[in-house]
Amino acid sequence: MRYEADGAEAYGLVEGDEVVAVQGDPFVGYEPTKQRRPLASVKLLVPVVPRTFYAAGLNYAEHVTEIARQRGEAPKIPRAADIGYRGNNGLIAHGGDHRHSADASDRVQYEGELVAVIGRKAKHLSEADALSCVLGYTIGNDMSERTWQETDRTLWRAKCCDTFKPMGPWIETDLDLDAAQTIVRLNGAEKLRFRTNHMVYGVATFIARMSKYMTLYPGDVIWMGHRGRCGKPEGRRHGGDRNYRHRRAAQSSHPRA
Repeated sequence: MRYEADGAEAYGLVEGDEVVAVQGDPFVGYEPTKQRRPLASVKLLVPVVPRTFYAAGLNYAEHVTEIARQRGEAPKIPRAADIGYRGNNGLIAHGGDHRHSADASDRVQYEGELVAVIGRKAKHLSEADALSCVLGYTIGNDMSERTWQETDRTLWRAKCCDTFKPMGPWIETDLDLDAAQTIVRLNGAEKLRFRTNHMVYGVATFIARMSKYMTLYPGDVIWMGHRGRCGKPEGRRHGGDRNYRHRRAAQSSHPRA
């Protein structure tokens, strides 16, 4: 995990309710130290600041079907694992405050997503070898302002406003994708649960297609999409901005980096 303590940023390993400080980082190598802190005593940071922030978009059949129904159209399942991009400026840590400007509509929604974190430089990987470049996985909350999404020429503010992309709390390095569930909670109340790996195109398929055309680098992240109905946050106004706190959770396994 990446955290701040005593005014300094650091990486550590989560062991129970403690964090063990390490020398180095997950991408170039690290060694555990003898320094331990209560997990609750440190400030969580986004687990990685990516060189490139990739997003799969519509990647669950249920989500494609829902969007098509709302538009009165026949569902069109994506024909290939085509990737998109988002802005790093939107990233905030797990438990952070999400804000959007007062001129946004009430159609702001959240989506819980698996996030694949690239651990090494990769190019021209086959689908069979694609997961070899993955360090681990974390969780993303893909906030969207739907009115802007429908009326703007691009997704520049509908998807990429400051604080629109909470991510964390840490990187799971031993996750069984086939057994994993994505659980979306708002203020502690469960809103949605689905099989994480029940995607149109899995992580390996995306990485194989992407690495055919572009080089992936350590720290790059790939947000893998959301299944089903999108959620609407509950919050309150703060002056000219609206402010919400979002918490997500997913069940997975140790160790955590």
